[in-house]
Amino acid sequence: MKYLSAARAGLIGCHACGHVQARAASTSPHRSAAPARPRHCERCGATLHLRTPDSISRTWALLIAAAILYIPANLLPVLHTTSLFGNEDDTIMSGVVYFWVSGDWPLAVIVFVASILVPMLKLSVLALLAWTTQRRSDWRPLERTKLYRIVERIGRWSMLDVFVITLTVALVRFKSLAVITAGWGALAFACVVVLTMLAALQFDPRLIWDCADARAPRAPNSGRHHD
Repeated sequence: MKYLSAARAGLIGCHACGHVQARAASTSPHRSAAPARPRHCERCGATLHLRTPDSISRTWALLIAAAILYIPANLLPVLHTTSLFGNEDDTIMSGVVYFWVSGDWPLAVIVFVASILVPMLKLSVLALLAWTTQRRSDWRPLERTKLYRIVERIGRWSMLDVFVITLTVALVRFKSLAVITAGWGALAFACVVVLTMLAALQFDPRLIWDCADARAPRAPNSGRHHD
């Protein structure tokens, strides 16, 4: 093997504070016996888990919910405008189209990327990671880990998408003496953002390397040191 994982070295990391410490022998991933009592972090006292409990199933549940809400988020009005000129409903795509036909194509590209393309890519990447990990695939673990880190970093700025939608679509149709209220599309989009962030948090990227480690070739005498 080209690397030694923390699990094989007899170590476990705390999910709360990140402290790495020695783990009990009964918490080994290669043993089915449950520990006699829960282990707790030496520094913060949080319950220790070798891997995030039910990581894949929780990730799938959040991704499916986000994918379902992604449809009304793009079809339903984001803003409802009432003015002396009548009522108008604006969706995300209507704002993109308005900017494009008005000649403001840089703004159209920004809104399209931030509000449509990025959420779709986050859903696709997280679904790919969950699917390959569930199948215990050892396909390109380093690249998949990098993909996860990118999605995780983007997730920190995901709420900016909600701000972009609200601000830009308001500017598209804003008129004097107008009353602007948020539509159901904005609520659905905000839910998509939150659910994808939670899905990224629930996914444990160490499972990627567990799969690669399980299929890695071993030295002839490695069995005697197996956990």
